[in-house]
Amino acid sequence: MRAQVKPVSISPRGASRKSVARRRVSRVACSRDFLESLDRFRVYLNAECGLSPRTLEAYQRDLLAFGEFLGRERVASWDRLNPTLIQRYLIEISSHGYRETTIARHVTTIRVWLRWLHHTRQIAADLTTMLELPKRWQRLPLTLNLDRTVELVTSPEINQRLGPRDRAILEMFYACGLRVSELCGLRMRDVQLAAGYVRCLGKGNRERVVPIGSAARDAVAAYLEHERPKLLNIAARKGRIDLPLSQRAAAELSLFLSRTGGPIERTAVWRMVRREATRRGVPGKISPHTLRHSFATHLLEGGADLRTVQELLGHASINTTEIYTHVQTRQLKEIHERCHPRSEAAMKKRRAP
Repeated sequence: MRAQVKPVSISPRGASRKSVARRRVSRVACSRDFLESLDRFRVYLNAECGLSPRTLEAYQRDLLAFGEFLGRERVASWDRLNPTLIQRYLIEISSHGYRETTIARHVTTIRVWLRWLHHTRQIAADLTTMLELPKRWQRLPLTLNLDRTVELVTSPEINQRLGPRDRAILEMFYACGLRVSELCGLRMRDVQLAAGYVRCLGKGNRERVVPIGSAARDAVAAYLEHERPKLLNIAARKGRIDLPLSQRAAAELSLFLSRTGGPIERTAVWRMVRREATRRGVPGKISPHTLRHSFATHLLEGGADLRTVQELLGHASINTTEIYTHVQTRQLKEIHERCHPRSEAAMKKRRAP
């Protein structure tokens, strides 16, 4: 029986422009059994795994696409699930132009769902042992050198409207290596300027404490003194808050506010970073994550050990942090090529007339 729900269409977010980006998956409704299973699975992810709302949304989006495929294949019973069927689905989404990273995410989502079906005895066998992740190319993160980084984080004019806020945001990104979701989620109680640290909630609801450098502390203090009171007054005029605020209410408010006095959104931060990078002539697709990558790379270049950087970034596995060692290796090769007397560049220079 088909569920009376609005069909969901999925766009391959990771597809390249030259392929079939923005192509929509066929609008076929998922079966009622599948939707009921998906609802129970979401409760499990939320209550027992403690995943963030955005991760839950990504899991649901990927599984709805898989549910549409099962609907087209007339799969109404979990007993018909097998690796061959799942492989056909992966081949299908691969033909839509998805990148390896996106396909790997779909595989991970399906594996978690299949493992849950097995643990809850909805299927007899654990199919995840026969479902492998596709091999992915390892892409080195985009980083900025120190001069470019300083240019970017000091770009906003503090005498302009929202300038102190934007300067504080950029300084915080580089000083603490925060993800954009972590920065947007900061509340007043999470930042202790006198003690010099910020407490943030990362992926998997893992909390960590990160030191704040003096430059970032000064920028945040200037924002709190000069810009944030104006934004609070705007919020009060719009009925978002009632002034004066109690100490408890003030501590729960977002640290960084939008121009209308509400909590700042990820997209607004992303646009601000791109705008300032363009204004300063910083090349490449600069994003908030670029400053996070630069934070980690510059720490390692300065002599920090990998475990410390892992803790500061909030990575669950050190394997994720190890990508920054590849960045260092690339830089070492460039230095060797430029400076060694027997390098290819040096030999060509000698042979030149």
